[in-house]
Order: sequence, then C-alpha cells, then structure tokens
Amino acid sequence: MVSMSTKTAGTAAPSRREQILREAARLFAERGFHGVGVDEIGAAVGISGPGLYRHFAGKDAMLAELLVGISRRLYDGGRRRAEESAAAGLSPGAALDALIDGHIDFALDDRELITLHDRELDRLREADRKQVRKLQRQYVELWVSAVRALYPDLTELEARVSVHTVFGLLNSTPHLSGPSALPDRETTAALLHRLARGALSSAAPAAEGSGGGPAVQAAYPPPGSEGPDTPV
Repeated sequence: MVSMSTKTAGTAAPSRREQILREAARLFAERGFHGVGVDEIGAAVGISGPGLYRHFAGKDAMLAELLVGISRRLYDGGRRRAEESAAAGLSPGAALDALIDGHIDFALDDRELITLHDRELDRLREADRKQVRKLQRQYVELWVSAVRALYPDLTELEARVSVHTVFGLLNSTPHLSGPSALPDRETTAALLHRLARGALSSAAPAAEGSGGGPAVQAAYPPPGSEGPDTPV
C-alpha cells in the first residue's frame, strides 16, 4: 500500500504538494495542530509560509487532505487486495492475510497519521469528518467479510468487534518510544501479523451462542450508522 512516508523503488520523487503534506503530518503529530505555524511547515520544505498558499488554502486544508487521504488509501488498498485474492482463487486464510499485511504496512509506515487521526479528527469540517467515517466503515466491512469467510461461526457483530480490536492492536505502533524500540521491519511485521491472526482466531471458539449484548451492539453498529473510528 502506498503511504505518505514511503515510496517504492523506481517511483518519481514526491511533488512539492506531497512534501508539504509529509512535513505537515510530521509536525502536527509531534506538536499538535495548533502548535505548528504555516511558516514552520514552509521552512521544512524550503519555501516561505505564504508560498504554501499556492498549494493549500491553509492548515485546515492540509489536515483534511491527510486524514481523508489516508482513509481513502486504506479502503482502496484493502478493496484491491480483496479483489486480487478473489481473482486468484486464494483461500479465505490467504485473503485475510493479505488484508492484515496491508494494514501492517500502514501501521509501520504512517505512524504520524495514526497519531494525527487520534488527536485531530474532530478538527475537520463536518463534511470531511463524515467522509473519513464513511471510508473507514467501508474498510471495516472488507475485513468483516474476510473474517467471516474464514470463521463462519462468528456472527457479523462478533466479527466487527474482533476487527476493531485488531485495528487497535496494529495501530499501537505510535505508542512505542521510537523506531529504535522496534526490531527490524521484517521481524516487526511478522510479529504484528501473528498477533493479529491470533486475536482473530481466538474469537472464533467463543462465538457459539454469544451473539453480543446490547452494549456491544451499540458500540459497533452495522454499516450506514455512526460507529467507532479505529482503522486509523
């Protein structure tokens, strides 16, 4: 999955607009949205603060593009992986593994955006915030379908709760002290994958006869209603 912070080999250098977004994400995550000025973002990419307005109307526009953008990339990437798995005739387990790997890429490469989402989502305009939530609900449902294909005894509600729990686990990467707190990327990714798979598989035996009580149903509503914002 393409991220704000990484580029695959052979891709073009980031545009000035992409550079601005990358530095804005880093600074907002480090010091908070209100703790960063336009001039500081400009200085980080080598242009004047007023020069930023040729690319963005202001900080609010940068924040919206960052949070709507990563939500869209997560959903589009997840949908692509699901479609490719179906076209290749992969097993339900392999299809779920593909979704997990895509989210792990995000969790390792875009830690600043996870922090930004947690802290600043409510600063978005209502229309942008609704767009983020819509994309996130669609992303969740991709996972719910994949989880239930592998674990058919899980109810839809139980699968949804399990998916949100796994997102919380994978999205914990910003809470580590820094990159040095992690082993190498391959080892970290493999560990996160095992943890995610283990969490999902452990939910399956408990599914029979549970169904989820009213409090759980209210906390994790079905598509089309407002729910928790946990994918990012």
